[in-house]
Amino acid sequence: MINMGEKFSRELPVDLSTILRKLLRGEISLEEAERRLLALNIRRIRDLARLDPGRNCRTGVPEVVFAEGKDPRTVAEAAAALAKENGYALVTRLSPPQLAELKKRLGRRFELEINTLARAAVIKRRGHVFPQQGKVGILAAGTADVPVAEEAALAARVMGCQVLKAYDVGVAGIHRLFEPLQRMVEEGVSALVVVAGMEGTLPSIVSSLVDVPVIGVPTSIGYGVGLKGIGALVTMLQSCSPKLAVVNIDNGFGAGVFAASIARRSR
Repeated sequence: MINMGEKFSRELPVDLSTILRKLLRGEISLEEAERRLLALNIRRIRDLARLDPGRNCRTGVPEVVFAEGKDPRTVAEAAAALAKENGYALVTRLSPPQLAELKKRLGRRFELEINTLARAAVIKRRGHVFPQQGKVGILAAGTADVPVAEEAALAARVMGCQVLKAYDVGVAGIHRLFEPLQRMVEEGVSALVVVAGMEGTLPSIVSSLVDVPVIGVPTSIGYGVGLKGIGALVTMLQSCSPKLAVVNIDNGFGAGVFAASIARRSR
């Protein structure tokens, strides 16, 4: 018996005819052929970017345009190409010049949803609706952590999840946590993203109170000894709550994608 997964990992044909011939000879399944065809679906933006619009079907996670440090024209062209292909495009870490270029290049067929707190935007074809595929909760310890929490929420929503949010519920006033956390559990969230700076204690506390996976996001908020988020990161990594996973400092996008992947699989 052919192990299709193992075979695919060793060999990735680079032309359409090879894939079709293997399918006709029965060497690969229809599903395998579909995955390989998606892998060929690459778009090139000048000589600066290679888009992968089939990534969502292949991995469950759509390609996203990370804008930080990039030329505004490249960002705008990549986002427009993705939106044309997939019906939408998420752009993260946008600067004002990049956003201005994005607005300038959008046609009437598309609408632009800007999240200034998250420094992100979603370009959608008019009428495009994200399918509902699960629920995730997003908690932020302090108001300074909200931009990272908003990036996580936007990433999860683009992946089709309903997002429940509660902000400013950190350990300085821990009594504020329990009501929104209880509501999220009662509404059936499949995963929780907990964003915290300073010493980064909140994810451990939340993880000890709920029976769903918790993703901790350390932020670069805090005084000098926190070393721009390293203090919070170390606290979360050193947690005695075994059900806590941790992403990189300020990585709201990664946390939102991880939570949404859990939620969609649970559903």
